[in-house]
Amino acid sequence: MKIRSVLLAVFLLLGRGGIAQEIEKTDQQLSQVAVADSCNREIEQRYKINENETYIYDRPRLQDLVNKIPKNIINSAKDIVSAPYYPYSIAAVGATAALIPADPWVIKQSRNIGEELGLSEDHYYKKLGFLKIIPGNVNSAFYFLGNGTTVILIGGGLATYGLLNNDYRSLSTSLQLMESLVVTGLFVQPLKRLSGRESPFVTEAEGRAHSHWTFAPSFKEYGQNTSRYDAMPSGHLTTAMSALVVIAENYPEKVWIKPVGYSLLGLLTFEMMQSKVHWVSDYPIALLLGYVTGKNIAKQRIIKEGNGLAKKKNILDRVQFTASSVYDVQTIGMKLKL
Repeated sequence: MKIRSVLLAVFLLLGRGGIAQEIEKTDQQLSQVAVADSCNREIEQRYKINENETYIYDRPRLQDLVNKIPKNIINSAKDIVSAPYYPYSIAAVGATAALIPADPWVIKQSRNIGEELGLSEDHYYKKLGFLKIIPGNVNSAFYFLGNGTTVILIGGGLATYGLLNNDYRSLSTSLQLMESLVVTGLFVQPLKRLSGRESPFVTEAEGRAHSHWTFAPSFKEYGQNTSRYDAMPSGHLTTAMSALVVIAENYPEKVWIKPVGYSLLGLLTFEMMQSKVHWVSDYPIALLLGYVTGKNIAKQRIIKEGNGLAKKKNILDRVQFTASSVYDVQTIGMKLKL
């Protein structure tokens, strides 16, 4: 698949950054301080976020992409029902239920606005090399914001910058974005396949106002008629939300990221309604999943110092998944890094 090819290229690019060169200390606010091991490799870099807080990044390793995914899935699932988050989880479910009756009206009004703005319902893209990533119209550009390819391209840009400038934060954020694609997909796909909600354009084509829900359609049926079953929750919005949270968590001093990012998310949500891809009630749970997964992914990579925060690592952070071959037999296991 094309996306897999791009992911492989990004991973190979990141893999080259294992042996880093000593970086020059600067007087900028975001100065980097390198700590070297006996092999003269930087084992961490420090970034002064403000007068009271410093972010510390360990040397990024490609295998962390796999090692941390199980932890992030478990921690995200726990957070959704934990004390700090469960009110938002309840609110997301409540908002979904409250918005379902209004879905047809919201779709109609969104499409009316889209027509006034000259937006089409169709999405199409032109090729750039072997990838179809050049939007053919304005609404396709908005829709592309939630595409996994967009996240890969941003991650690739951060990886390139990190390698050229020996920047652990950029490299780590790139890996986190790749990780967000996997983690959100593992949350969203089961929910889509269980809810079995059809997209608005399918409902409209059959002359109905409200969508059909088919609980847990077969894998064959889902694959052959995906649009009849994959509306709830929005994968595009979950992906975009998680990526935005990852970037904002790693670059909190960049005050423009959140207002620009959330404005773009607003355009994405409107576009998917005016093009009849998603109902408005498909969004609350998607936003919750994207936010929780993004926070957990970033939390696994960033060590914070300042304001009474001590530099520490959870014991789970020392657990690594491994794979090897013993007498031509493929094995998997875990090891504890001391």
